[in-house]
Amino acid sequence: MSTPRIDNVVVSGVFSLDGQDFDVDNNVWLVGDDDEVLVIDAPHDAAPIVEAIGGRKVTAIVLTHGHNDHITAAVALREATGAPIWFHPMDRMLWDVVHPDTEPDRDLVSGTRFTVAGAQLVALHTPGHSPGSVCLHAPDLATVFTGDTLFHGGPGATGRSFSDRPTIEHSIRSELFTLHGDTVVKTGHGDDTTIGAEVGNLA
Repeated sequence: MSTPRIDNVVVSGVFSLDGQDFDVDNNVWLVGDDDEVLVIDAPHDAAPIVEAIGGRKVTAIVLTHGHNDHITAAVALREATGAPIWFHPMDRMLWDVVHPDTEPDRDLVSGTRFTVAGAQLVALHTPGHSPGSVCLHAPDLATVFTGDTLFHGGPGATGRSFSDRPTIEHSIRSELFTLHGDTVVKTGHGDDTTIGAEVGNLA
């Protein structure tokens, strides 16, 4: 088995919530090797994600939260790959707006573990940006995938429905800032950062 690696695909589209639309660029993260891969988030359009998968076996489609710009392509990606969709049940009201006629396959909860290409990823429930927001810690890769919970520059947005600033701050302090400071933060939008670099950005 080859060494696990992290690939990135940026997929552009529209984020819609509370009657407003925003043009956004979303990061899709693929963790795996030449044979198998785990996909983190499925925004906008499945085609570029399928292209990046490149015929590898997809072990799981893991969604960090339920906003449409992270889940729109999830069902099409499941159909293309046969992989199960993992999703936190506390964001089901967001899922049902985008995919009213189908369901996720598995509940993604705190402590859910995945192994792909010999690397382990552990789910951390980090509510605040949404009630069911989840980060994935990959200790073997010294990396955490934070969705929209933590960005380069600070916490994710909390000004919209189902979000709460004190909750996201508590999640970041209790679940993310307890990780090693050198842990690389791979976000749902924008550039990477590190845990250590963000400690000063939480007022």
